[in-house]
Amino acid sequence: MRKGKIYFIGAGPGDIGLLTVKGMRCLQKTEVVVYDFHLNAQILNYIDHDAEFIYAGKRGGHHAMTQSEINQALVDRAKKGKIICRLKGGDPFVFGRGGEEAEILAQEGIEFEIVPGVSSSIAVPAYAGIPLTHRRYSSSFAVITGNEDATKPESSIDWPKLSSSVDTLVFLMGIKNMGGITSRLLSHGKSPDTPVAVVRWGTRPNQKTIVSSLRDIAGVVKESKMRSPAVMIVGDVVRLRDTIKWYENRPLFGSRILITRKYTPDYGPLEDLGAEIFEVQTTKIVPPASYSEIDSTIDRIEDYNWLMFTSANGFRYFIKRFVDRDKDIRDLKGIKICAIGTKTAEAIRNYGIKIDLVPKEFNAEGLIMAFVKGHSVQEAGGDKNLEGLKILLPRADIAREIFPQKVRELGGKIDTPATYRAIKLEKHGKRLKQFLKEGRISIATFTSAATFNNFIDIVGEEAIDFLRGTAIASIGPVTTKAIEVAGLKVTIMPQEATIKAMVDDIIKWAAN
Repeated sequence: MRKGKIYFIGAGPGDIGLLTVKGMRCLQKTEVVVYDFHLNAQILNYIDHDAEFIYAGKRGGHHAMTQSEINQALVDRAKKGKIICRLKGGDPFVFGRGGEEAEILAQEGIEFEIVPGVSSSIAVPAYAGIPLTHRRYSSSFAVITGNEDATKPESSIDWPKLSSSVDTLVFLMGIKNMGGITSRLLSHGKSPDTPVAVVRWGTRPNQKTIVSSLRDIAGVVKESKMRSPAVMIVGDVVRLRDTIKWYENRPLFGSRILITRKYTPDYGPLEDLGAEIFEVQTTKIVPPASYSEIDSTIDRIEDYNWLMFTSANGFRYFIKRFVDRDKDIRDLKGIKICAIGTKTAEAIRNYGIKIDLVPKEFNAEGLIMAFVKGHSVQEAGGDKNLEGLKILLPRADIAREIFPQKVRELGGKIDTPATYRAIKLEKHGKRLKQFLKEGRISIATFTSAATFNNFIDIVGEEAIDFLRGTAIASIGPVTTKAIEVAGLKVTIMPQEATIKAMVDDIIKWAAN
């Protein structure tokens, strides 16, 4: 039997970009993932293959699993030969109990590997604009648990040395014990005027920072009703925050943008400006239910004057089936290629195929005019119409009929075989509902009528009410119509129906 192996992976404190490359590689091959609460659950989207998901989170004293149950789950699955990722927030060896779990595995003779993560003790101060060390202010720092009862008679923490010998103190999980922590530091000689920062949900769009003195911070935190998770930084380096804070100054800081399709680099500019992408795929692109239509057109490909693609997906699924039918690019000789949109054109060119036409207008009327003006129409015998023109348009199983209908009205012939289809996904429906209820989505984006309709199906009747208080971005008229039929208003719609154009318009809208 194959031996199992466990990877302890530090997922970082929240910003998905802080996951290490090695950690991501491990997730992409895992068969089981055991994950905690204090991490960005979007990281789970990197696991786009079949895997077992086990939630072992601990929040507010409520444990989804006891520690012994977590240990047993790891051991049992490893003994079945599984590849397992134990996914922890921050770093697994910084107050993450990773060491305890690794001890159990060592005792059981199970192979494991540690993939360090970016600890909140380092990342959160950095995102708040607070360097832990600085030539003028600090030459040392210490990371201390804030969970210990600071009022108990015998503390395992050396408070006298911390108060006098370490320049910067970082307390994790210390909100509930804030009063006790500050009292201990003050009673052992720490100046009451020492600046203190408390940062909640550090590295995330809802990051909140409070700055006060050691004397007053406990009262200020209580008055502001700040709760866990939070990091407390004590020391003169806190004075630098006003000068070098950067994260909270970014234009889209605080924005959570819902995307209802698979993430692409086109969404990157939103993240670069401080927004967090909340990816919930509502559709998945798969092959057609039957290949009979597309196979019939491929087998007589030489009959067509034009081969037209309206999406990169349409091209990819067509060309794959084309090759599967024992054809190659040489069989397209003499057929002109039309690409709708820059992304579609890019996908085709990457395959080494020359494009003859990229229309400036994406609507049916604009496409018809582009073909009417084309030389191929004249060659086919038409005059201000499409008589004699034969077009092959491989596309999704559900698509608009406006363009094909106009082609036929003008005497042309067009075949529209189903080349791919979009199916509904419900993978993260529960988490999506929770985000909407908490008002944590700033902008919801939809790139097709299917992504919107599936979103409504997944969330249920409450979806419409949830979206009324959220800005909605639609990629184009067809998607907008589906949204408006549901009684909602579209806030953002680009002139060009591409993700890049939609992202650009979101940025412009947010700046106003």
